[in-house]
Amino acid sequence: MSQRALRARLFGHKARIGWLHLVVGGALLMPFYLLTTVFVGPLTGSDNPFVSVPVQLLAFAATLPLTAVFGLLAPARPLSVGAIRALGLLPDLPSGERLADGPARTRATRVRTSGWFVLHVTLGGIISGASLALTPFAAVLIALPFASGLRDSRLGMPRIFEHTWAVALSPVAAIASMLALAAVSAGAAALLARSAPVLLGPAPADRLAAAERRAADLAVRNRLARELHDSVGHALSAVTLQAGAARKVLDSGRASDVEFVREALEAIEETTRRTVGELDAVLGVLRRGEDDPEGFAGPTLDVLDELLARSGADVACAREGELAKVPEPVSREAYRIVQEGLSNALRHAGGAPVSLHIALRDEELEIVMENPLPDRPAVVRPGGGRGLRGVAERATLLGGRTEAGPEDGPVWRLSARLPIAGGSLR
Repeated sequence: MSQRALRARLFGHKARIGWLHLVVGGALLMPFYLLTTVFVGPLTGSDNPFVSVPVQLLAFAATLPLTAVFGLLAPARPLSVGAIRALGLLPDLPSGERLADGPARTRATRVRTSGWFVLHVTLGGIISGASLALTPFAAVLIALPFASGLRDSRLGMPRIFEHTWAVALSPVAAIASMLALAAVSAGAAALLARSAPVLLGPAPADRLAAAERRAADLAVRNRLARELHDSVGHALSAVTLQAGAARKVLDSGRASDVEFVREALEAIEETTRRTVGELDAVLGVLRRGEDDPEGFAGPTLDVLDELLARSGADVACAREGELAKVPEPVSREAYRIVQEGLSNALRHAGGAPVSLHIALRDEELEIVMENPLPDRPAVVRPGGGRGLRGVAERATLLGGRTEAGPEDGPVWRLSARLPIAGGSLR
């Protein structure tokens, strides 16, 4: 190993961070050490246990079972993992992959956490004590050849320093002791770094919980993406159709069609106002960072008539059953499915008439939408095609199914079957 590499290993950034982590372990040890010293002192008959080396060693040994018990407590693991990540002790480990998040819940993880805590505070106590003792002692050894008063035996200096040769070599001994401390500290920090993934790594239960959290987060993001796609996409399609129709009427120059233009502009205004409100609600959920966006209550079939009236398409709607009895989650998803069907008709069929049939039969809500296919294939937008996938995802979440595609006629047909029991699902 080169001198530069050795110097970096003993005094580099990683070594300094490791020493600081050990000092944190020594600080965590102190309350336990002081508690055991108070009890061990009287038991050994020592008048001043804090100056008796045997008593201190005994107190240190008695501290370890207490730290082991503390390590069994659930909060010990997040405390230890938090200290490691805050100090950047293991920069090469991806967060959450090699170290567990959250309290230790099982017996095995608590035992491993206890082992880590005992190892951390034990090594930390040794390094902290050695740092406190050796640093001033090394300073005295360096100054010893130049200050004769320091050689007074009343200062507790070893008798070997009564010799001239020992005094002359005392700075060398000081440097050697500090190098030894740095080497021991680096070794202890390396041992902790190797032990952390083993003792604080996630158990199978932790990995399962993390996977469930990621799946829940992904479900939330997918739901919000569907809401944005369906709401904004439908609004843009309707506004585009209404604006195009109004422009054609204005270009014709017929004064009798002014009322049609007024109605188109009113539809555009109402559609954009409603969509901005829905967009603000979805963005509010994103800003708050909610794990469950149930606070965002999207529209339901109760306002279906308003959607059809402002869609910009000629819709013939037929209903069967009491749709008011449909559970809110199912009603909300059904509204979005109808909205996406209308958006597809506006986008690809150029405002052709649309037939909509909604039926509540037994424990199932059936939605069927049909519109004529255009004479020429619709232009496929780059990145498009998410609408039908979103419709399928909405149905699947409720335990239902969808079908979409051309039929004889030729017509485009979108059908969805949503079980009412799915209303209890999220």
